[in-house]
Amino acid sequence: MRTISKDELFDILKKHKMWINGEVGGVRADLYGTDLRMADLCEADLREANLYRADLCEADLRGANLYRANLYRANFYRADLSGADLREADLREADLRLADLYDANLRGANPHETNLRGTNPYEAEIRRAK
Repeated sequence: MRTISKDELFDILKKHKMWINGEVGGVRADLYGTDLRMADLCEADLREANLYRADLCEADLRGANLYRANLYRANFYRADLSGADLREADLREADLRLADLYDANLRGANPHETNLRGTNPYEAEIRRAK
């Protein structure tokens, strides 16, 4: 598992935002296999980011934008995803046990073999999930 500092994470998020905006020096966030346990990613813009096998256990992702992100086999155990945008995200084999999905949008997401035991999907937009 790869570990990064808060400063490194901040730099990755900054360059990812530049990539989204088409700015010079922007780089798509690649957090493959990164230890992000208990990270504060509240309202982070991670559209189309690669979070394959990332450990986001107990992370704060309230209001985060994860539209079309690669979340394959990511660990969201006890993560707060309330209000998060997970539209068209690849959630195959992700661990969402005990995650808070209140008001999250999973429309068009691929939750194949995703573990949703004990989640709080109250008012989550899960219709039309693949």
